[in-house]
This record gives sequence, structure tokens and C-alpha cells, in this order.
Amino acid sequence: MHAIHADRSWPLHGVAQTRQLEHLAQAQLPPHVLMQRAGLAVARLALALAPHARTIWLACGPGNNGGDGMLAAMHLRHWGKRAVVTWLGTIESASADAAAAYHAAVQAGVEFSITRPEQPDLCVDALFGIGLSRAAAARAPTPALAHCLEHLQRGGAPVLAVDLPSGLNANTGCATEHTVHAHHTLSLLTLKPGLFTASGRDASGQVWFDDLGLHRDADLAAQAHANADACLNAPPPPRPRPHASHKGSFGDVAVIGGAAGMTGAALLAARAALHDGAGRVFVSLLDDSGMAVDPMQPELMFRALSTLPLAELTVVCGCGGGDAVRTPLSRVISTAMAVVIDADAINAIAIDTQLQSLLTARGERGRATVLTPHPLEAARLLGTSAAEVQQDRLAAAQALAQRFACVVVLKGSGTIIAAAGQVPTINPTGNANLATAGTGDVLAGMLGAALAAGLPAFDAATQSVYAHGLAATPGPGAHALVASDLYAAYSR
Repeated sequence: MHAIHADRSWPLHGVAQTRQLEHLAQAQLPPHVLMQRAGLAVARLALALAPHARTIWLACGPGNNGGDGMLAAMHLRHWGKRAVVTWLGTIESASADAAAAYHAAVQAGVEFSITRPEQPDLCVDALFGIGLSRAAAARAPTPALAHCLEHLQRGGAPVLAVDLPSGLNANTGCATEHTVHAHHTLSLLTLKPGLFTASGRDASGQVWFDDLGLHRDADLAAQAHANADACLNAPPPPRPRPHASHKGSFGDVAVIGGAAGMTGAALLAARAALHDGAGRVFVSLLDDSGMAVDPMQPELMFRALSTLPLAELTVVCGCGGGDAVRTPLSRVISTAMAVVIDADAINAIAIDTQLQSLLTARGERGRATVLTPHPLEAARLLGTSAAEVQQDRLAAAQALAQRFACVVVLKGSGTIIAAAGQVPTINPTGNANLATAGTGDVLAGMLGAALAAGLPAFDAATQSVYAHGLAATPGPGAHALVASDLYAAYSR
């Protein structure tokens, strides 16, 4: 059993792949063995999480997830705990595995009750796991299920979810109003993408993993990869700097943006690129202010757009660009050596089919390109709504990457990094501190520096997004974060 931290890359598998592995295992193992392993894994983790617990309540659904819970209750009872099960199934309708689990629990002296005991020390959500269909999730719960959900959500005791918090979509991380929010989740057989993106991170708490002794996830094509829950002591991957270096060794970045009233966005991106190691950073503002120096960062060099040798530069375009960014955008897309397209530049592309064609053609030529939309910007590019993007973030990011032949960074909880022909990555770092103005501009600047240093676009995106999220991790005495705190944090 593993606590999921960012010390390795973890493959993620959806419901269909998990079912495939489950069926293979059941065909090769003696009857009931797989569920017996699952029940023991749940019981062991429950005991580790609450070693001094006296009463443990297990809410068990009618399917095999409930069977896992009942077998966990059997072990806990053997270990001297008061294990109380509320089972929503019946012997007549139960699978062979779940029926065997019920009989084992009864024989062990597990207490069955239609209500939750008073003041349990730990609650176990074994209602559905991956067995809840989309249609069932949309229906109002029965009174018995509503009782379980109510007490799992508001009972006051910590909650351990078996395989998946009930009501969470394993593939997408979408939640309903009835989704359980667990303190811990033990994912069985495979790790599911929904645990790490959309509502998954809030619903799952600390994620744990047990492959139940099969060790076969490498045999299945991963739906995505994740380093999993952020390990706060893990530094971002280093970019080595030879001793015999000079400012030209690490590439030049040009930031184009900062229309009237939005100069700060361009400056945040430029400062971030500088702090993340770019050799030189040029700034071309679109507000005609004549700004010649940034007193907070005098290393930045201000240039008129017409003087920039775009073919030799990594360009970060769109940060605070407003409508004015539409004018240089076709030249940037057609000419820049590498480009990060952010914010208003994305919005301009969404309403201009010619720019869309130029962007696709650029990608097909193999020119390094990274799009950094948030869900609403992604929706504009796809001609849909932000809610639909959030319904399946992996699919949305992959659709954009395929359409425009570029790397896509779909921002949000569990940021998705996607590229055509590659397994997408779900980023493990970051938190709600990033929900403030300017943090996306900082990320764009960091991406620009990574591209200028020569990293392939997908690697530049995964490393920059990771470091960006890590910089938002609060330290001792932390206060509310502002965007400029980010580059100050990662450049220390």
C-alpha cells in the first residue's frame, strides 16, 4: 500500500481499464480472493489511520464495493474494534462475492444496523466506488442511501473512502451535490484520473493506493499520468547550468501584451521569465505608454514590437493584451521560434478562423507552441461551455491539442497537460492560493523561460506547471498569496 506523493510518475486508469484488470484477476484467482484482499487492505488502512478507534462505522452499498467494506469490518472485529455496518444490499440481489462477504461478517460478529452508531471514531464510505452509473448518480438518493450520505458528509468523524468517494466520477473528477468528501481514499487495483482533477482533489483527501498484489498496471495503456498528491519537499526538476555559461546560453524571451490598464500582466510574465532563468527578457507593451524601465526589475528590456526579431525569440503573447493583441498575433504565430499563447491571445484566436488556421499550420510544422487556457477560454476555442469543459477536462485538453497540433495546459484544479499522440499528465501541485489575479501571467512567463532554455514543449509545460504550483504551497506563517509572491518563491 502506498501513500501517493510526487516521488514518481503514477499511471492512471479509467473505469473500463479497471474493469478489464478486475475480470482478468478474477479469472485467474480462486473465488472471492480479490475481494478478500481488498477488504484486508481497507481494514489495515483504517487501523493505521485510527489506531485508537473504538467504533468504526462502515456504510456499505449493494455491490462489490460494499462487499469490500463488509470484509474490512470482519477484520476490524477480529482485531477488537466495534465494527458497525449499514448495508444497503440484500442477500437475494448480491453478487456471489458480496454475499460471501456478508456471511463472513455475520460469522465474525460484525454488528449490522440501519443507522449510524453514535459518535463513531472513523467512517468508511464503501457505498459505490466505481460501481455508480452516471444515471444513478443523477437520481435522488433513496432514504437509506440519503441517511448514509448525510452522516458521511456531516457526521464529524474522519471518512475513509473505498476506491473512490461515492458520487465522484472516476474518469473525469466530476462531482454531484451528493458526492462524499473524504479525508482519505484508498484506490484499489488502479489509480483513477478523477481522483486528481476537477472536484477530485477536494473530494478525495489523501489518496492511497493498493494494487492488491497484481502489479499489472504497467500492462494497461494509461489514460493519463500523475505524480499524485504534492510532495512539499520535492524541488522542481533542475535545469543544469554549465559553469562556462553566459546570458545567451539560456535563450531570449519576449513578452507581448499589456494593453491600456493591463500593463501589470505583461510585467508579471516578464519578471517570471527572468526569475525562471531566461538569459534576456524583452517587453513589448501594447499601451503606447512609452515605458522604458521597470523600476522593480530593471533587467527587463523594453522594445517596440517592430524591432523584435521574432524568429529568434520565444514569445509569450497575450498577457493583458486586450483587443490590441489581435494586431500582432498573426505575425507572432507565423514567425516566432517558440510561443506561449495566453489569455487575450487565446480569446482572439477563438473568434478568428484565420488565426486558428495559422495556429494549426504552425503546429503541423513542428514549431514549439503552448496554449494555456482556463476552462472558459478552452470552451471558446472548442465552441462549447466552461461547464462542458469541466465535465471532462482530459477530453477537452486532448481535443484542443489534437486540433491545433500543440501542447495544451488546461488550468484549474489538477491542471491537464496534453499533446497530440502523448499520454496527458495531471499536475499534482498547486492549491486555491492560485485563485488570484496574475498567477496565470506568472505561469506564462515561466513557460517562456523553459522553452527558451531549449526544453521540448511538453516537458517545458509539465515542469513549469509543477514548479508554479509548488511555489504556491503555503509555508509557516503564510499569508494570502499575490502573483508576484510566486516568482519570489521559486527563485529563492
